[in-house]
Amino acid sequence: MAEVKKSLGRDRSRVAAEQPYELSYFKRKHKLTDEQARKIIKEAGNSREKANAMAEKIKKA
Repeated sequence: MAEVKKSLGRDRSRVAAEQPYELSYFKRKHKLTDEQARKIIKEAGNSREKANAMAEKIKKA
């Protein structure tokens, strides 16, 4: 029996840190430096929710 492949869309709950456009978007959204954005994404894993929360904490500090 043939395997049915689901169409895979983008998963917006994850940050694709290896993609330059994702890093650029994240930096602009939170007004961060390149270094800050990379550090946050590395610490948060690829969870967009965690990364956004960490970026908000940095902006308030």
